[in-house]
Amino acid sequence: MSPWTSADTIRTRLNKAWDQGRLLMPPGDDDYPLRLPLKGPGPGELGTRYDQVRCWVQQWAELESQQLLTLEWRETNSREIGRNRLPVAVLFGAPAQAFAFIGKLRTAQRFSRLRQQILDAFPPLQAWLERRALQALELHDQWPRLLAVLQWLRDHPRPGIYIRQLELPGVDTKFIERHKKVLMELLDIVLEPDQLDDRARGQGGFEQRYGFRAKPAQIRFRLLDPDLYLQGLGDLQIPIGDFARLDLPVDRIFITENDINGLAFPDQARALVIFGLGYGLDSLKEAHWLAGKAIWYWGDIDSHGFAMLDQLRSYLPQSRSLLMDRTTLLAHETLWGNEPRPTRRPLPRLTAEEQALYEDLCLDRIAPSLRLEQERIGFDHLGAALRSGGGH
Repeated sequence: MSPWTSADTIRTRLNKAWDQGRLLMPPGDDDYPLRLPLKGPGPGELGTRYDQVRCWVQQWAELESQQLLTLEWRETNSREIGRNRLPVAVLFGAPAQAFAFIGKLRTAQRFSRLRQQILDAFPPLQAWLERRALQALELHDQWPRLLAVLQWLRDHPRPGIYIRQLELPGVDTKFIERHKKVLMELLDIVLEPDQLDDRARGQGGFEQRYGFRAKPAQIRFRLLDPDLYLQGLGDLQIPIGDFARLDLPVDRIFITENDINGLAFPDQARALVIFGLGYGLDSLKEAHWLAGKAIWYWGDIDSHGFAMLDQLRSYLPQSRSLLMDRTTLLAHETLWGNEPRPTRRPLPRLTAEEQALYEDLCLDRIAPSLRLEQERIGFDHLGAALRSGGGH
């Protein structure tokens, strides 16, 4: 393989700049002509490899004759073969010439029209377009609807309706769901700061951030005392607001993440079990009637399990852990697993015993990235813990 720069090498460099979005950015005053140096034959090769040198020069000259590029030449003088001209750099006089060289001219022209359409509607999106040029191109067919959403929300900030109620051609709930990420980037630019709820982050906070009504979050729980069933119902799922307004005659609340653990939790007098919340434990903050109850949390024995326990204690400080101790962990060694992405943040609300185990997990003192999932703990262990005073 020749060590001299080929046309494919130049195409690769330009394609890399295209893939990074740099080639589509508006050119600065010093960007064009774009000069790309060529590595060509050295003085000693002109005589020893004359035919190969001539072929290499002819290939570049042919491209220049097709007006795909301009060559910068340098004259050499050799005692053996006399005067010769060699190309030393490729010059592209304008972006269109560089686009044409890599077969992207029509695509670049499409982006130029799209860019103008977007900026005519929303000039503040210029910086975003420069950062996300290729993403904008990928969404080419979606922009009429994206712009319609931006325009509507700019004219109707914090509308207080469900997304389903948007009356925009071609825009439905599925369209919003598919494009939440890009819509959030764009809306954060085009809306005024006071039109955003900055407490809501991530795609899950889309509705709250931009003032839509969200589907009410639900809390699922089971009454563990058949005497407390509500018209014969023991397994219920209701909106958070309704749960917060309850004041059930229970003394103990068990909380577990795993659904089957919640469904199979044994009957207990004057008790209920809440399940399936994960990090959504903060939905319990408004249920002030829980403040006077005994709370037991049963989570995974891993870093995130203790993080959720710590979170729960920030608004229900009386919460105690259930089956999240060193004895339970060591008794289930054959069922240990791995935690993919452990957290190592400080958890100030853990007890001394919990803190010691949490630190051992974080520092891999027992096993690397150790996790014992709650669903691996047999219900005989749960029954023994309840009988011995856990949960009382």
